Order: sequence, then structure tokens, then C-alpha cells
Amino acid sequence: MSRPSASILTVLAAAATLGAAACAPVPGPGGLPVVEDSSFDASDFAWSTLAGSGSIDGRVDFRPGGVAYRCSGSVGLVPDTPYTRARFRQLYGSTDRAAVPEEVVRARNVPDPNADYRAFTRSDACSENRFDFSGLPDGGWFLIAPVTGADGGRFVLMRRVTTRGGPVSVSLN
Repeated sequence: MSRPSASILTVLAAAATLGAAACAPVPGPGGLPVVEDSSFDASDFAWSTLAGSGSIDGRVDFRPGGVAYRCSGSVGLVPDTPYTRARFRQLYGSTDRAAVPEEVVRARNVPDPNADYRAFTRSDACSENRFDFSGLPDGGWFLIAPVTGADGGRFVLMRRVTTRGGPVSVSLN
């Protein structure tokens, strides 16, 4: 595991400090809102510190409008918890997958001094648009990759992935 680059730290810091709402509505059965406790609780992240046999082999293949984008730093791996789910819903408008301009992610940042999940975040250098994570416990994770296009455009890609004791191949597109 490598050290995160400045660009991924910027994205993760923005995500970590987003919003101070204690509860966020999420769709439940029949589309009715269900209140989900999204306050930061370090114990929600404890599972992610355990060793496991899961791995993620990933690549970036983002080409909107035919413009090729390349990794512009490290790829972050963030545990899926009620807190991160609520934050990512607000940052990316989804908890499944998204491609959001970097300036939009930064603009959605609202300081939350009581929440710091960076200690539970893993990172890997993206080389030749490829990255990998190993030794992961079973569970849900969010991949976050800052990318830069040949046209100078900058996006942050996000995708939720689940590990279950073996390798998972993922394409961020």
C-alpha cells in the first residue's frame, strides 16, 4: 500500500469533512424515505481494519465524449458505513457509481470537525490506469479515483464494490 498523493488526499479530505447532518433520508420499501443514522462513529469502521482474503483489481477506462482520462494520483478505498454512504450520496449524488467534476465535489464540501475517517481509508498508486488492493475483509467499499482528461478536464470517479473472500475486477468508467 502506497502513500496517498496530494490529489486523492484533497478529495478524501473534502469527503471526510462533508455535511454535519445527523440523519439523512434514504429510499426504503415502496420508495418511502427511511431515516438512516449517518453520524460519524469510528466503531462502524472497525471491520475494515481486519485482514481478509478479498482483493480488488481495478482499471480506469473513463472516456466521456471520446476524450481519454487518466488517473491523476492515488485511488482511495473507503469503507461503506452509514456515515460514508450519507457523505457520498451528497458528494456524488449516488452510493453506487458516479463521475463528478472535481470542482463540484469541492463545492459540496461543508466542514465537519468531528468526523475523520481517513485513518480507515486505503490507497494505491494508479499506474498505467491500473490499481489493486489486497488483504481486504469482506464488505462494501467505495473506490475514489481522481482523473484528468487529455482536454485538461478533471473528474472524480466513485464506485461501490463488495468483497467476498476473493478477487473482484472493477472498471471505473
